[in-house]
Amino acid sequence: MAEPGAIAVPLLLSAGYHVRVDLPEQAPDVVVTQAVGPDERLAIALADRLHEAGYDGTTPVTLAAAGSADERSQQDVAVAAQQLSARLGVTVELAYVAAGEPRLSEVNPEVVATYLLAPGVFADAVAQCGAEVIAQPIGAHAVVAEIVLDRYRQNPPPIMQ
Repeated sequence: MAEPGAIAVPLLLSAGYHVRVDLPEQAPDVVVTQAVGPDERLAIALADRLHEAGYDGTTPVTLAAAGSADERSQQDVAVAAQQLSARLGVTVELAYVAAGEPRLSEVNPEVVATYLLAPGVFADAVAQCGAEVIAQPIGAHAVVAEIVLDRYRQNPPPIMQ
């Protein structure tokens, strides 16, 4: 059983099944906060990763996400694409690796922003898409830590006496 007042901040980029159903069912005594994404600060991290990969700042970008069959999750990713587009001042299209349309394997992007937090199977699939510029996953970026702390602070545990 969880400690009274326990809070879990899902290190996920959208509010799909895991955030809304799976985590609350698996940890019923835990407050499950909003996911890390979408958050406009993630556009800063995505832009940083793009520039680190050699992005010139002028070419349209494809935001590659793992994907989900959950419509709310897809809406969250669309918000992230809009936020990145506003940050970069270029068109940002969506593509998905595992679920959702269009699939990254079906488009021919020149520049890809990887909307994933860490390396793994999905990041490997993004890395093999053939684009000229492929950003690394967001990873250990300072804005991720800021967002996690903000999610936690929005749900403070009760003071134990």
